[in-house]
Amino acid sequence: MSFLEYRVKQVPTGLRKILFINWPLVVLITAVSSVGFLMLYSIAGGNIDTWARPQMERFGVGLVLMFIVAMVPIWFWRNMAGLAYIVSFLLLLVVEFFGDVGMGAQRWIDLGFIRLQPSEMMKFTLVMMLAAYYDWLDNKKTSRPAFVVIPVLMIVAPTILVLMQPNLGTSLMLIMAGGSVMFAAGVSLWYFAAIISIGVAAVAGVFLSRGTPWQFLHDYQYKRIDTFLDPTADPLGAGYNIIQAKIALGSGGWSGKGFMQGTQSRLNFLPEKHTDFIFTTLAEEFGFLGAFSLLALYSLIIAFCLVAAFQNRDRFSALLIVGVAANFFFYLAVNLSMVMGMAPVVGVPLPLLSYGGSAMMVLLVGFGLLQSAHVHRPR
Repeated sequence: MSFLEYRVKQVPTGLRKILFINWPLVVLITAVSSVGFLMLYSIAGGNIDTWARPQMERFGVGLVLMFIVAMVPIWFWRNMAGLAYIVSFLLLLVVEFFGDVGMGAQRWIDLGFIRLQPSEMMKFTLVMMLAAYYDWLDNKKTSRPAFVVIPVLMIVAPTILVLMQPNLGTSLMLIMAGGSVMFAAGVSLWYFAAIISIGVAAVAGVFLSRGTPWQFLHDYQYKRIDTFLDPTADPLGAGYNIIQAKIALGSGGWSGKGFMQGTQSRLNFLPEKHTDFIFTTLAEEFGFLGAFSLLALYSLIIAFCLVAAFQNRDRFSALLIVGVAANFFFYLAVNLSMVMGMAPVVGVPLPLLSYGGSAMMVLLVGFGLLQSAHVHRPR
């Protein structure tokens, strides 16, 4: 035992937990969120009350929740994983029958003070459930077919409900985050090869089913794919969003046009500028340097998450951290690919930057689970 560890052990339990929190990660999360507040202030034309203040209030509440979750022993969250998963699944069923409709999709439950999006909750309760499952399962049984089917069903069941909303972006994130936990748990690569083959076949089926009575996707989703392949085919319609986003990205140049000087956002050429396309506003105002700096902050967050996973000798905790990091990474990767025209527009927000209540709050609670695993790891 080092002198520092000895001195830390003399501190009362509650204070010791606070000292064990991954504070660099908290600083990075706060830094990225502060960039988001700045951009929301700029997009609103210097009005803090439009989007920036509500976002700051949500971040404050989310930060408090993160610390509360972090202080709770990790064994409690392990024991709660099954209940959390079931509640999230039931809420998805509630959305299917009684959910609020917005922009052609039925994804929310209106609680009055906030519109709850259960699919955001499922992203983290799913990884909790999978981590608890593999913590319970004997390592020797990880790749046995009977024990691979169970986690696959855990992933597929909510994915189908989310796809019915429809919400293609979140459906893909559930599959990718769940697959990341299975991969980290040691499931044989042959299963992933089989799933990739099935995925390729499914994509082919999606295209072949178009125009038939049993087509797999909605017409607007096919239109998004068409727009992704050729945005200029409908520059004033379906291709408008991505064309304007590319103009904003490119016009920022090396150092940008300056704070609150972005013409694409200020003149309302850029749609959804405060939500899904907020990165393009940042790139226009702060250029390549600003965009690169933001990506560097994101990369550091992911790096700190992975280091925390490698340091943790508790199987549930390590897998949970991997799942949280995977969710965060796929939020980032899908959104950036979308706004840069490298993937179809699927409505995934940029983590900690895009305006929105459910995504911000649930993501911070997810980081709270990560902090709980880090604080209570075996030392």
